[in-house]
Amino acid sequence: MALQLWETLKESIVAYTGLSPATFFTVLALGLAVYYVVSGLFGSSPDHHQRPRDFQEQMQPLPPPVQLGEISEDELKQYDGADPKKPLLMAIKGQIYDVSQSRMFYGPGGPYALFAGKDASRALAKMSFEERDLTGDISGLGPFEIDALQDWEYKFMSKYVKVGTIKKTIPVTEEASTAESAEVADKDVPKTSEDRPSESTEAKTEETPSSVKPEDAE
Repeated sequence: MALQLWETLKESIVAYTGLSPATFFTVLALGLAVYYVVSGLFGSSPDHHQRPRDFQEQMQPLPPPVQLGEISEDELKQYDGADPKKPLLMAIKGQIYDVSQSRMFYGPGGPYALFAGKDASRALAKMSFEERDLTGDISGLGPFEIDALQDWEYKFMSKYVKVGTIKKTIPVTEEASTAESAEVADKDVPKTSEDRPSESTEAKTEETPSSVKPEDAE
């Protein structure tokens, strides 16, 4: 079948162009080559020269990571990528890392943008994108989730620079506050009369004569 089509094509080339098939394809190839050369010389648009410049601007070296020390979770939210002048930060298990070099993943519009500016330990362990899992609380996780979180931590430690830690806040429970207030109240309250011996009782004891046996009276 293919051989018949090729024979028919050759006959058509000879009949319509008067050229042999080999000459026809040679002329066709030369024509395409000339077309691409001419279009490259005269048909280039301004965008063709603008793209390399934009690419070079995007590939400018990042500033060195700045050590922040110990900051709160609210302060960490300021580094979620919304301000391009600030570094892009993210925390795992309370350790803050500079992920600016992976802005395409963790920056605005990236697949993991919601993790930026937060301690997303629980979300990474569960591979969850739920708002409730965007927290550093890892209590109640299973062994497989703990292993997954450990893998993420090793990846961040080997790839990114640690720039700080998150301040740990110790919640004050109601029982503890009640106990403290009770201790303060006990210190401030003076001793009542029940804690001191009764003066009337001592007086009665002195006035009452000791009992005398009949044998001693005789």
